[in-house]
Amino acid sequence: MLTLDHLTVIAPTLAEGVAHVRDCLGLEVPFGTRHDYMGTHNHRLQLGGTVYLEIVARDPEGIDPGRARWFGLDNGEQVRADWAEGRRLRGWVAATEDIGSLVCAQGTVFGERVSLPPAAPSFDFAIPADGSLPLGGAAPSLIDHCGERTVMARIPDLGARLLSLTLEHPDPAAVETLYHALAIDRPPAVVQGPRLRYRARIETPDGVKELT
Repeated sequence: MLTLDHLTVIAPTLAEGVAHVRDCLGLEVPFGTRHDYMGTHNHRLQLGGTVYLEIVARDPEGIDPGRARWFGLDNGEQVRADWAEGRRLRGWVAATEDIGSLVCAQGTVFGERVSLPPAAPSFDFAIPADGSLPLGGAAPSLIDHCGERTVMARIPDLGARLLSLTLEHPDPAAVETLYHALAIDRPPAVVQGPRLRYRARIETPDGVKELT
């Protein structure tokens, strides 16, 4: 079974990502970490339970990872185009305890299993060869924490709680069929829409707000 691990705002720069979340939620999301093995960095925020929000961007001071970066961050033009269209909450990551089987069965969707960090692996992530989002973001990226879930105490809790996640998609029936086949626990609600777009309703200390 797959379970929601975290939502991803994929930004051209971290500053833009943080400003967008501030505008949507009224919260200043603190810096998280640098992914030296992937040439990216992030800010993070708890959303209740074991779910969190990640704002991720390419690190201008990061090293070349020697492979495609995750979340499509090598394709700066596409990231910028999605951003300009208001498609900023671009995807989500699902946790599994058997990433190997999923990659074997659905490798064309999720890509290859990559153990990270390479020098001393602590988790596995599935990344397509070109680093793109699985099915353009309609399918989740996969993470296997290898028995060690993300330590939520390290992620700031500013009182935000995820209420719902909705995906607009031109073919909602096909996406729902995929989610069912993957045995996703409480997947995003899928509705008809002209283009792939996520919306998250989040309760904040100042009321319920929407992140897009």
